[in-house]
Amino acid sequence: MSSVAARLWRENADLVEIASRNPFVRGIADGTLDRDAYAAYLAQDAIFLDAFARAYGLALARCPDRAGVEAFAELIGGVREELRLHDKVTVRWGIDMSTVEGSSATLAYTEFLLATAATGDTGTTCAAMTPCMRLYAHLGQSLKGESEGSYQEWVETYAAPEFERLAATMEELLDRYVGDEALAGRIYRRAMRLEIAFFDAAAAAQHPLT
Repeated sequence: MSSVAARLWRENADLVEIASRNPFVRGIADGTLDRDAYAAYLAQDAIFLDAFARAYGLALARCPDRAGVEAFAELIGGVREELRLHDKVTVRWGIDMSTVEGSSATLAYTEFLLATAATGDTGTTCAAMTPCMRLYAHLGQSLKGESEGSYQEWVETYAAPEFERLAATMEELLDRYVGDEALAGRIYRRAMRLEIAFFDAAAAAQHPLT
C-alpha cells in the first residue's frame, strides 16, 4: 500500500526547495540571521505552537480509535518540549511574551489550522498539520552538517531523532485517517505555503515584538 504522506511530500518538493532557500533558513544555517529577527521568530512561533497544540487537542477529541488518541497525546507532548526550548531562549533574551501579538502571517496560519481541526475530520486535520512536522524535520536534518554560530540549538532540536519520530507518527496518522485524498492534497499544499509565508515574515522582522 502506497503512503499518501510520502506522495504529498514528493508532490510539494518545489515548495520544500523554496523553504530551504528562504533567507530565514539560510541565516539559521550560516549564523548570519539578525538577532532581532530570530527573537521575533521565537515570539511568533510560541503563538503558533500554542495553536498547534490546540489543533492536536481537537484532533484527539474527534479521533475514532484509541491508537489515534494515544498518538495525538504523544504529539501534544512534543509541542510542550518545543515550547520549553522557546521559553529558555525568550527568558535568556529578555522577550516579554505577554506583550507579543500575532503577526498577519502567524494569524493566517493558526486560523487555518484551528478552522481545519474544528470543522474537518481527523484525516483532514492531519493533512494540515503534517507539512510543518515533516518540513522542520527535513530542515533540521539538512542543516545539521552545515550550520554554525548562534542558532545551533534550533538545528539540533529539529534534527534530533525524537523529532523525526514525531514527524513520522504524524505521517502515519495521515495515512491511517485520510479520506478524500484530493482534498488532503489541497490542504497539505496550503499548509506548506503558509509555512513559507511564516519564514518570510521571520526573515523580514527587525524587532522582536513586531
